[in-house]
Amino acid sequence: MCRSLISEPPPHTGLTITTANSSPVGDIVGKLVVGYQGWFDAKGDGSPNNQWIHWGGNPPRAGHQSFELWPDVREYNRTYQTGYEPLGTGQPARLFSSWDNQSVDTHFLWMKQNNIDGAALQRQRLNGMAGKVMASAEHYNRKFYIMWDISGWDKFESEIPDDLTVNLKPLGVFNSSAYAHQNGRPVVCMWGLGFTNRPKDTAGLIRLIDALKLEGYYVIGGVPRNWRDISNFREVYLRLNMLQPWAVGSMSSVKGAQLYQPVLKADYEFLVQHNIDYHPVLYPGFAWSNWHNTTRNAQPRLHGDFMWQQFVNLRQLAISSAYVAMFDEYDEGTAIAKAAETIEDIPSDQYFLTLDADGVRVSGDFYLRLVGDGNRMISGQIPLQTTHPTPHIKS
Repeated sequence: MCRSLISEPPPHTGLTITTANSSPVGDIVGKLVVGYQGWFDAKGDGSPNNQWIHWGGNPPRAGHQSFELWPDVREYNRTYQTGYEPLGTGQPARLFSSWDNQSVDTHFLWMKQNNIDGAALQRQRLNGMAGKVMASAEHYNRKFYIMWDISGWDKFESEIPDDLTVNLKPLGVFNSSAYAHQNGRPVVCMWGLGFTNRPKDTAGLIRLIDALKLEGYYVIGGVPRNWRDISNFREVYLRLNMLQPWAVGSMSSVKGAQLYQPVLKADYEFLVQHNIDYHPVLYPGFAWSNWHNTTRNAQPRLHGDFMWQQFVNLRQLAISSAYVAMFDEYDEGTAIAKAAETIEDIPSDQYFLTLDADGVRVSGDFYLRLVGDGNRMISGQIPLQTTHPTPHIKS
């Protein structure tokens, strides 16, 4: 997903906690879910595309890539040779494909190992990915749900129901033991409601949301961070079961994350008043210089301090639900999945963001472990801690 950057919120004082969940704990409320792209392909991976997708280039090579963060591929049993020079370690520069069953299986194993409750599968590609995610989620006892990104999608009102009927239901995803339900209803999500350069058909969105709810679905909407100020989409937002305001790109420091807390509080209180659930979005950092020729390490991860402050915000507000953006978004540098630790772990002929970019070395799985600890804190399994308890290097 491509996101525009927005400014940080103003300072605040006198914060008090007065809110409670609208719905009981289920597969989404009171749980931590990660966004899952599953969109990386490689030539020769057996997918119908049979070409490099989302890595950029054909093959990706120095100066020809669209991703920022180099993945750690040591646990994949099949990888694909790129056009880059070898890594600093001397190993060949190879990348994974999401189409490989073992890649998806590895990702869901990491979720289980690190206390991540489930994943939202972004629905914008091959039908086979839904089946692969379903199988891995069942195997590792994780939950998943379908998310449609309506960016550039003018016929969403007719084509989303068609996708449900023609593609997803025959796959059996909604009958899977791993499919997420909230309030007894299968969960679906539409992302892009009210963003600039996205569909403005509010009447069509209202009809679609009403139809999905009538069919028995619990409907989440991915909305802009400033959704309360977008008056022409107000009726759309009030129709939803849950709102997921997009925060990626809106903060650039620990202080900025602290200053975001009153926005979270105001969102939460408004939604509770309207009996709508809340899924605040957290992220580790952001950059896309290899894709858009912009600033490197634009919103630094600060070796976990930036993201941990976002978890602190939620715990202080007694908000126990969270959506982490993203699990595997290597394109925009927001991935929490395993990634290159140092310059030795990336190709010698191309810049990529590494996890030690802010001066502290952390292990490739650090952000997975950090998110697991954040989930424990917001769910009350461990006490509030203003500094993260996650060791940078696992002993």
